[in-house]
Amino acid sequence: MSKKTILVVEDEESLLKLESILLTSKGFEVIGAANGSIALDILAKEKVDLVLLDIMLPEIDGFEVCRRIKNNPETKDLPVIMLTAKKSQEDLSHGDEVGADWYVTKPFKSAKVIETIERFLF
Repeated sequence: MSKKTILVVEDEESLLKLESILLTSKGFEVIGAANGSIALDILAKEKVDLVLLDIMLPEIDGFEVCRRIKNNPETKDLPVIMLTAKKSQEDLSHGDEVGADWYVTKPFKSAKVIETIERFLF
């Protein structure tokens, strides 16, 4: 079985590093993106198996990134997990509207993130 690749979209460098270490320690390949534009560029060129997506991003926010992923025939079936501090009912509803597959709120437990990812990939 080949390694699964996860695109982590997170503008906070320390969190991007933490999430990358967590995921690589569990055997995943990780591609990091510091904003929504970079994430969309990567998705146009690379095959990834899942996107872990922050909402509050510079340039293009996570909601719009998710909407574009789900509206693109090439990436519409790609699981998108929102990993964010935004946890109001309005934010959760907006996540559903743009097609997010799941929502994990910060601060998060590492085991919960891994369990959620594995549910979508295996």
